[in-house]
Amino acid sequence: MGIGDFFKRQLSQVIEWKNQSNDLLVHKFPSDNDEIKNASKLIVNPGQAVILVYEGKIADHITENGIYDIESDNHPFLTTLLKLRTNFESEHKLRIYFYRTADNVNLHWGTSQAVKYVDPIYKIPVELGSNGSFSFKIADSLHLFNNIIGSKDNYTVTEAKELLQSRFPQSISSVLAKSSISYQQIDAQLAELANAIKELLNTEATNLGLELTDFKINGTIFDAGTKERIAKVADITADAMAANEGGLTYVELEKLKALRDAARNEGGLAGAGLHLGVGLELGKTFNSTKEEHLNAPATD
Repeated sequence: MGIGDFFKRQLSQVIEWKNQSNDLLVHKFPSDNDEIKNASKLIVNPGQAVILVYEGKIADHITENGIYDIESDNHPFLTTLLKLRTNFESEHKLRIYFYRTADNVNLHWGTSQAVKYVDPIYKIPVELGSNGSFSFKIADSLHLFNNIIGSKDNYTVTEAKELLQSRFPQSISSVLAKSSISYQQIDAQLAELANAIKELLNTEATNLGLELTDFKINGTIFDAGTKERIAKVADITADAMAANEGGLTYVELEKLKALRDAARNEGGLAGAGLHLGVGLELGKTFNSTKEEHLNAPATD
């Protein structure tokens, strides 16, 4: 170590998180052997806060912007002189962690796996994908620091985003199951669903020391199997409406369809006989329906 480096290390420091990266949520101030000299100045800029860890324990939590004096047992010159003689690190360690207090906004999310639920009206299994955007912030920095970050020097927005996003599919599925919203109504209810999902997700986020400040669903898409089931529901609904217009029940209509299909699949005289049977059955059904309407008691 040169004499210039020796004297340079004894000067009091200005400790500041400059050039703050948008992807950094927590950042440990870089310092050789974690030594912070007495009389150093700590600058906490807007959108930042600081956690001080002294000798392995959280010593202070600074949430207000401003300039602060740092006091430690590491006195200039004396500490380094002792280190030169003993070649050991100083026992007095002060680690300074800056963290972002501002919202982390407009983060895009998408479900990596299908969200599954049973349609409350048609009772068919539904699988869908979804995407949107969300924002979050640190709500309980000490909880996050102690339980999630630990001894890491840096913790990124991307890491926190992935941690939160892993909880999205279960919450979306739970809200859809409890909402009594059919697949037909989902796109019209996206805002209401997003609010309910955000509320449920925040119960999870609280356990991480985080808070969702915004959550939006941009759109949904059904998987191939669900689209096929939806098409069948649409066909059945159309047939039921047509049967009702003809004075039939859906079951009666399906019975006549079965007879018709059977007649089409038979050839020659046998087929002709089945066609005749279908016609007779259809006539009986319509006559029966007509009599029921005629004999129905008049209502006041």
